[in-house]
Amino acid sequence: KIMANTTFSGPVRSENGFEQVTKNATTGAFTTNATYNSGIIGGVQSLSGAGAVDTTNLVTEITTTGADALTLANGSVGQIKIITMIVDGGNGTLTPTTFANGSTITFDAVNETVCLLFANTIGWVVVSNSGATVA
Repeated sequence: KIMANTTFSGPVRSENGFEQVTKNATTGAFTTNATYNSGIIGGVQSLSGAGAVDTTNLVTEITTTGADALTLANGSVGQIKIITMIVDGGNGTLTPTTFANGSTITFDAVNETVCLLFANTIGWVVVSNSGATVA
């Protein structure tokens, strides 16, 4: 935030590097060419039945078709993965390759959702869990 009567000089360091900041000589308003996102945005995988939860999309929406076995490979350090059940046709049991909180996550109702973080030495870690069973 720039206050009135404040001396200002650039360049300005932002999260994305140096950004251009200009001052309107008539109005005194500052503008920048920086773009700011208000949240995390990523792709969505739709997975129906048993199979692999991918590590390329931020979100995986699962539709179970019975007692489905799901897998999750190791990710990249700092990676976030969100998995949510959107259609309940039976239990979906996820087994991550490396899992800090146990060995499986079971989804058995619509809207059950977990948010995972991949940490270097311990694998996937549950950041939040809304209704799924971690064992």
